[in-house]
Amino acid sequence: MQAVVVYDSVYGNTEKVAQAVGEGIGSGVPVLQAAGVQASDLEGLELLVVGSATHGGRPTEALQGFLARVEGISLDAIKVAAFDTRLATRLVAIFGYAAKRIAEELEGRGGKLVASPEGFVVGGRKGPLQEGELERATAWGRKISTEG
Repeated sequence: MQAVVVYDSVYGNTEKVAQAVGEGIGSGVPVLQAAGVQASDLEGLELLVVGSATHGGRPTEALQGFLARVEGISLDAIKVAAFDTRLATRLVAIFGYAAKRIAEELEGRGGKLVASPEGFVVGGRKGPLQEGELERATAWGRKISTEG
């Protein structure tokens, strides 16, 4: 399966999750930092997974920049999935989470959402990830690679 995971990470936690998701999808799946991804990196894809840290209920600026750079690309017939890293606090829940907004953007471009937006919990603003989250990310990657 032609797949790629695109992410942006501030403190390294989202990068770890992206790597785990990529491992779950399959060996050799490119895991690319959003700032360096160009439209040509998305050609011929069957599955696009996009993730970001949540900042103020939104993806990071770098991830938003990636989405803007590839705005003209149709995702018709491409399976898509979105994830984020987040704090598990009531205050953060008020603003929402990045994964939902990423998923809406990908679906708006024609992508076929193969899983509900997924959040992976960090223990504090800088992390670390809560215990078991990397294993859960790998399992989620396996699941989305077989959906749809």
